[in-house]
Amino acid sequence: MKFLHHIRSRSKLRNGDDTQLHDPTAYSARSRTGRDSTSVLPLKLLTKVLSCVCPHTKDDNYLSLEESMRDVGCMLCDLRDLAQCALVSRRFLVATQTVLYHNVRIDPVHYCEREIDLAAKRKRKSFFERNAEPVDAPKQRIEQLSRTVRDNQSLAIQVEFLKMPYMTRETCIADLARTVSVLPNLRYVDLPDGIYSDDRSCSTLKQELEARCSDLRKMKYLHGAEKSFTMLSQSRPWQNLEILELARLEIEPSTLVSVLASFPVLLELKLEDLPLIDDNIFKFTPNATPFPPITKLCLQNTPRLTAAGLEAYLLRPDAREVLSSLTLSNTGVLPSELHRILATAPYLITLHMNQNVSRAIPSSPSIPPLASRSLRTFYFEIESPSSTSSYDIQPPSESYYHYLSTSLLSGNNFPSLSTLYALSSSLPTLLLPPPMAPFAAANSLRSGSGSGSGSGNTGSGGASGLRQPLTLYTKSIPEHDWNITIISPPSAGNRRGSATATRPVSFYNGSTQLGPQWGDKARDSVIVGNGFGGFLAVPADDGRPGSSSSSSPWGGHRHKHSRSKGSKGWMG
Repeated sequence: MKFLHHIRSRSKLRNGDDTQLHDPTAYSARSRTGRDSTSVLPLKLLTKVLSCVCPHTKDDNYLSLEESMRDVGCMLCDLRDLAQCALVSRRFLVATQTVLYHNVRIDPVHYCEREIDLAAKRKRKSFFERNAEPVDAPKQRIEQLSRTVRDNQSLAIQVEFLKMPYMTRETCIADLARTVSVLPNLRYVDLPDGIYSDDRSCSTLKQELEARCSDLRKMKYLHGAEKSFTMLSQSRPWQNLEILELARLEIEPSTLVSVLASFPVLLELKLEDLPLIDDNIFKFTPNATPFPPITKLCLQNTPRLTAAGLEAYLLRPDAREVLSSLTLSNTGVLPSELHRILATAPYLITLHMNQNVSRAIPSSPSIPPLASRSLRTFYFEIESPSSTSSYDIQPPSESYYHYLSTSLLSGNNFPSLSTLYALSSSLPTLLLPPPMAPFAAANSLRSGSGSGSGSGNTGSGGASGLRQPLTLYTKSIPEHDWNITIISPPSAGNRRGSATATRPVSFYNGSTQLGPQWGDKARDSVIVGNGFGGFLAVPADDGRPGSSSSSSPWGGHRHKHSRSKGSKGWMG
């Protein structure tokens, strides 16, 4: 065998395969002498520079590996390049380890051409066994990471985020438990689903988390974990918990409030499918524990939580000054009562409203329009069952979008609103104000300059409509993609000595959205529905007639169609 190996090596040298090993210029970079410019950089700045080699190490969110995927580059290749930077010098080693072990990410495959060669090498174990069972690379990486952090405590205390694929965290529970047992500063880790429902197979892992990882920031409790959730108010394992999700738990309102009060820095709370929870959790009594102030509150499938209870909670100064994001999905808060929530939440920035309705909104003059001076992003998704829309000319949900359009166009009710989501294909048309007659603005200005009570009425009538640009996302069916509509407010311009107000128009950019077959002279304002919420590209031979005056200012109302959305060591 040694003779064959000698013959094989000489044949490679004869064919020039290993010429790079004897190339005098191959190691020229190592033989350079001179001053190292990086030696004068502060260690903090050098660490920041090395973090740009592997961008995902700067990702400090509390999302799983699947939810925090990047669309550009290969994360395993970036991780390999960062690990090779540690070979430069001792100073680079310290900076690289700080970046490398801050956010540990175990990806299953390479997202580049390198994965094709590596997959073939994993299946070929020997010369005679070319099609063997492939090696489970993520499992090997979590085993090697566990051995590394258990042998080196200085690296273990640097790990704050640990993310891995779904199958790895479901099958390598023992390795995961051994790993987290030596990570005292861990803030987030991808956990198997059994740990959220008190599955017996995950009992050891959960005990290690409660005993060793006191700095954990996110946790979830599902059906079956009622006992362990109730014990949180006594054991208090995670005092720095920031995000808590509760789903399908059968717990009393008093138990829920007492457990939530044991987390002093809780910021985000999600309550989903809690059948026993009602408005009593928001009641404030002097002798009882109050519901804690929450920055981001999500309520899903909680029909016993009504607008009265939520309004009572927002009447507290500590609660309404903190709340910035609110999600109401199929709750007891009706869309016709949403104005009460907006009136008591002056610092609300994001609002999600999702409701299934079977009846139209009551046509009562006592329902005031929606208004919020702080709201920036608004999800208004009102749906009607298919059985109700099959008999009526118009589904009941359209009445709520008429109510929304009236609220947007009447006065300056949403001065900060920039993004709006709606399940209605007719909302862009409803937000278009009617065109004003020529010299209408001039007549209104002339009338407004006079005195008396009539001038005030005229001024209020001219103030209707949007006053800031609005990005509108609409679709007719929830399963389809969002259609983008950018609406610009009307602008007043002088034309032939008279003040006129323009009407926002819509134009479709054919050169970028309709395809190259349209050419550079594709006509605008061609929007043909395809019956599913999208648009069809219909070319035409005749051009669009030009306007009477090229200097006439026109606002923008644009439609677009968009789409939603064998390795070394554990680095790969």
